[in-house]
Amino acid sequence: MPVIRADGVRLVRDGNVLLDSVSLTVHSGEHWALLGANGAGKSTLLGLLGAVTHPTHGSVEVLGRTIGRVDLRELRTLLGHVNPRHPLRSPLSVREVVLTGLTNSAEPVPRWSASAEQLERADRLLKMLGMQGKTGSRWPSLSQGERGRTLIARALMPQPRLLLLDEPATGLDLAAREQLLDALDSLRQEHPELATVLVTHHLEELPASTTHAMLLRAGRCVASGPADDVLTTDQVSDCFGHPVRIARTDGRWTARAQRVTRG
Repeated sequence: MPVIRADGVRLVRDGNVLLDSVSLTVHSGEHWALLGANGAGKSTLLGLLGAVTHPTHGSVEVLGRTIGRVDLRELRTLLGHVNPRHPLRSPLSVREVVLTGLTNSAEPVPRWSASAEQLERADRLLKMLGMQGKTGSRWPSLSQGERGRTLIARALMPQPRLLLLDEPATGLDLAAREQLLDALDSLRQEHPELATVLVTHHLEELPASTTHAMLLRAGRCVASGPADDVLTTDQVSDCFGHPVRIARTDGRWTARAQRVTRG
């Protein structure tokens, strides 16, 4: 059974078509990237896959459960969702932030306490993501990159089969971005059954372990399939409406604008 199956999805909001006839199937161990310009529908599609919204038409199945026939709050507890705009206001420690992944809450739940096994798991995930020296650090003191890796560990606490990442490299400098992408590659290697879907505007923000990609433009799918078949010069240029040249070196993609000759 696929982890995700979206079939002919259409989403209309306030008379505006945000997604139009989009289909997507994700299997265990696949790592998808959703790319497109601003307003293309990437985050909207991720919201459907993350059981945040319902489609206007078409069907969406997540972990074998059909959106519209299941309690979305319950389904969301089975997913790992990384949002760089995490709505945390308290000065929690890194370990405390990670443990809130078990209660699916931004703040600690009163009268709830983690078991010794859960504490060990939190520390193990933080070590895997290069945060072992920061477990006691407070959220306000963390860099944006450290927050991103903390949130990935938090999303993995319930041991989900699906991890959704909404522009995880937003606001990161070069070093922090590279640390994050290395952490994602390590994560995917250590958890081979995990499926991931990552939203970004930039090909440079794709981990080398990306296996599949979908290009979206104005709510419609331009191309979808294995990453090397989709992320080509012609198709990315068509998606963004601008001529670019795509290259892949050591597993990572780059995009450079092509000079437009004018007659």
